[in-house]
Amino acid sequence: MEYLKIIAFTHKQIDLKALGKLVICEHTLDDRLRNIQSELSIKEIFYVGTCNRVEFIFTAAQALDKSFITRFLQVLDMGLPEEYMEKFIDNVSVYEKTAAFNHLLRTSCSLESLVVGEKEILAQVRKAYEACRLAGFTGDYMRMIMNRVVKTAKEVYTHTNISKNPVSVVSLAYRKLRELNMCANSRLLIIGAGETNNNIAQYLKKHKYSNFSVFNRTVEKAESLAKDLNGTAYPLSALADFKGGFDVIITCTGATEPIFTPEVYMQLLNGDTSKKVIVDLAIPNDVSAEVVKNFPIHYIEVESLKETARKNIQERYDELIHAEHIIDENIKEFESVLRQRRIEIAMSDVPKKIKEIKHTAINGVFADEINELDENSRAILERVMDYMEKKCITIPMVMAKEILVKNS
Repeated sequence: MEYLKIIAFTHKQIDLKALGKLVICEHTLDDRLRNIQSELSIKEIFYVGTCNRVEFIFTAAQALDKSFITRFLQVLDMGLPEEYMEKFIDNVSVYEKTAAFNHLLRTSCSLESLVVGEKEILAQVRKAYEACRLAGFTGDYMRMIMNRVVKTAKEVYTHTNISKNPVSVVSLAYRKLRELNMCANSRLLIIGAGETNNNIAQYLKKHKYSNFSVFNRTVEKAESLAKDLNGTAYPLSALADFKGGFDVIITCTGATEPIFTPEVYMQLLNGDTSKKVIVDLAIPNDVSAEVVKNFPIHYIEVESLKETARKNIQERYDELIHAEHIIDENIKEFESVLRQRRIEIAMSDVPKKIKEIKHTAINGVFADEINELDENSRAILERVMDYMEKKCITIPMVMAKEILVKNS
């Protein structure tokens, strides 16, 4: 791993708004990476850009000092003002050799994420690598690196609890809903069309729920979400007069007073006495305490979900030591795999050379003597030569591997 390098700009040192200036558009990525390769003598490279990190993983002989980082950003040519150039150079994170590999593994296992244990980063790294591989920016070395990255991440996610329990309020709320075994044709009222309700609505849509009515103060936002859900949009002012019935209410607005008072809720029920489900993700709550107390409902509210999320986050952090142990073991294993691959590459010409020696012997050095042999003798000689060829090809590789294992 002598030449593995990483230049990283992350949420840990740089605010997300500034970080966005380093995100490379897909249609300019190839040209920028090609310039980097040619100008800085970089053999293999791939780029990872997400909402909270921009990283370049590559091979190079040069040390990652300030002058190299400056030159790297200049060749990248992102049109950065001088003050941003200085900010990025002063807050860059650089990793070399084993430390670079360790960082890539930790990142792909989500140990470096804003939320520890979120699996999305592995998919993002794999997608970024694959795009650069198809464009010809990576070769055999990065292929081996990525194979080990995927293997390690899968082991971490399988053998630790680092990603087992959800830590976002939205995913926890959805899990609670699923535990109630709602029918796919349940009537769902979505109150509020902000990011939180958009996110939980996507979970519901993904699992084939389809009967949506969306209410929002700004009708255009309600219409946008309703269109995505194939539902119906209403202004929030129409809520009290809604007569379509409901089984589930999901509410998250910016109201400072409860939207669901006993009077409003009674009107919505319209004589229905069955037990309903309310998911209240608003702060302060959109549902009044009187409604929770006096009506038969399954009430899922944001504070209890946040407490569960806090416990789950702590459990994830408790798993870090197990994840780091898995990473350390994979780094040690990979060093042996890498040495073996170097031997394979170094000895890849052995079969060709042996075939050439055989050809020269038969058709050159001993050609006259062989031509004097009868047909049966030639056949035996050919079989002997084929046997010798196979053995001469196999023995050096076997011996090299045995030496490698012994030294390990």
